[in-house]
Amino acid sequence: MSERRPNILWICTDQQRWDTIHALGNQTIRTPHLDRLVSEGVAFTQAYCQCPICTPSRASFLTGLYPSSIHVNRNGNAYFPEGITLITRTLADEGYDCGLVGKLHLSAAEGRVEARPDDGYQVFHWSHHPQPETFWPTEQHAYQQWLRDQGVDWDQAYGQASANGWTVQEGYRPGIEARYHQTTWCAEETIAFMREERDGPWLMSVNPFDPHPPLDPPAEYLERMVVADMPMPLFIPEELESQLDFAGIDHQTELPSSPYDYEAQRMVAAYYAQIELIDVQVGRMLRALEESGQRENTLVIFTSDHGEMLGDHGLRLKGCRFYEGAVHVPLIIAWPGRFKAGLRSDALVELTDLTPTLLEATGLSAPEEMHGRSLLPILTGQQDPSHHREFVRCEYHDALQRPHASHANMIYDGRFKLVVYHGHEIGELYDLQEDPHEFRNLWYDPDHADVRFELTKRIFDAVMLATDAGQPRVGRY
Repeated sequence: MSERRPNILWICTDQQRWDTIHALGNQTIRTPHLDRLVSEGVAFTQAYCQCPICTPSRASFLTGLYPSSIHVNRNGNAYFPEGITLITRTLADEGYDCGLVGKLHLSAAEGRVEARPDDGYQVFHWSHHPQPETFWPTEQHAYQQWLRDQGVDWDQAYGQASANGWTVQEGYRPGIEARYHQTTWCAEETIAFMREERDGPWLMSVNPFDPHPPLDPPAEYLERMVVADMPMPLFIPEELESQLDFAGIDHQTELPSSPYDYEAQRMVAAYYAQIELIDVQVGRMLRALEESGQRENTLVIFTSDHGEMLGDHGLRLKGCRFYEGAVHVPLIIAWPGRFKAGLRSDALVELTDLTPTLLEATGLSAPEEMHGRSLLPILTGQQDPSHHREFVRCEYHDALQRPHASHANMIYDGRFKLVVYHGHEIGELYDLQEDPHEFRNLWYDPDHADVRFELTKRIFDAVMLATDAGQPRVGRY
């Protein structure tokens, strides 16, 4: 696209819902720096991940391929398969200086240091999550090494401060102070990376652990949260019974006896506080770009790997469910002078679309077999921003180590969302135009039988057409 290839600042938070940015409709949260990014770039208000679980989602947006097509369906995989090319490997081969700070999570990180694939990262500051672990030696856990260099002991620094009555209760408590927080460390390492002298372009993957639970933001961020002002989770009494139908489907939390048998507003406040810290660090990184004279030639992406249920429909955390809170994610892309400023696109987009977008923005072509579709025409104003895909889809295939080894596929066409739970009679169908909070399941509604049939056929076709062809063909037979 450009004679001068852009630098790429790719910020991917962990488990952040789409509805957590002030400028995009959340009037409770304070995100002035993300709001600024919205005003400077394109905000995709209908962006969806391809799995509501970390590893499959990250594998999909780093390759532009659906998780099942590359056989990366689970957290805890032994390895990332050979022969699957990450966008960072491609760009490194084209002269990009690629760096990472925070998570990668393309294979298991429990009981071991994550095994790296051929990822293309020349700078690799790895920290799967902030807490020290006996199987992550400090020398291999870059954040803990940084704390040690600062003279900070995690056990002494974590959770010692109080914040207006916030103590150890339901897991929502003060964590480590902001200046020593892992999100702050991610920004520090990114700023240092961006300021290095180099001849060619760079890409930096900034992957903080927040706002992933345990919902333990710094005390100074909890102190400014007004719990009574926080929204309550989406829930209606009828769900106490209807959710029992899905007890045999994997999820990280059991169904509650009441939607509010925990302090829901405190949970939301702690979650929002973590995002407000993320926002501050985004501001620092953007300011560093400006101060170093690189802002005009840096493409910035802000997104998340998947969402968080946050009490909606009686569920917390994530699993084999496809409500908006779990699969609908933020996505903002900005490049001053090259991409439209202040544009809000309500086109259906997938995170698989990021890899072909970056390839095209850097003058490269996406392989024909790539499932993602470049967003560049929308970003540059050459295409109607209201349309990109006919539908988006999301999948779950035994993604978590849970009792039921669930498998499911979701399709959403901009109005109707269908979820098929394979091996089960139950399913879900929602009309988000009439029922945006997904309270009324139309799966058994005879008036919507035709919609259910048509979407089931479309999702079957989509899955089969994305099936991996296997080895390259070298002859007619």
